[in-house]
Amino acid sequence: MANAKIIQAKQQEVDAIAAKLRESNCTVVADYRGLNVAQVTLLRKQLREAGIEFQVLKNSLVSRAAASAELSELDAVLTGPTAIAFGSDVVAPAKILSDFAKKNDALKVKGGVVEGRFVDAAQVKALADLPSREGLLSMLLSVLQAPVRNFALAVKAVSDKNEASA
Repeated sequence: MANAKIIQAKQQEVDAIAAKLRESNCTVVADYRGLNVAQVTLLRKQLREAGIEFQVLKNSLVSRAAASAELSELDAVLTGPTAIAFGSDVVAPAKILSDFAKKNDALKVKGGVVEGRFVDAAQVKALADLPSREGLLSMLLSVLQAPVRNFALAVKAVSDKNEASA
C-alpha cells in the first residue's frame, strides 16, 4: 500500500502541472527520445532564454493533471518519453521546438494546448510558421501606412505634373 506522504506529494505535483496547463498560453508536448545530452542542453537554453519552462514529466501525472484542467484530449499524445514546454507567449514554444525539430530529427512534436484548446502536431507546426509578434506588428503598421503613403505619392505626382506644364 502506498504511503500517504507519497500520495500527497504526487497529488501536489499533479496540481502544479494542472495549474501550469491552465495558466500557460501555449503548451507543447514533444518526444525527446534520441537526443543526446548536448542537444537537450542546447534546447533547454534556447527555451529558457525565451522564458519558457521545459520539463520531462511522467505521462500518468500529466494525464491526471490534464483531466483536472479539463484537457483530456491531451491523453492522445502522452505516449513514450514526454517533455513539455510551458510558455506565456502563444507562438514562442511552438516556434522554438519546431525549429529545433527541423535541425534534429530525434525531437518529435506530438501536439499541445493553445489557449485552452488541444492542438495536434500539424497545428503546432502551423503556429510555428507564423511570424513573431514584432513581425506581425510590422506588417500591420505597413498596411495602415499604405493609404497615407499612396495619397502622398498621388499629391506629389499632381504637383510635379502642374510644375511641368507651367
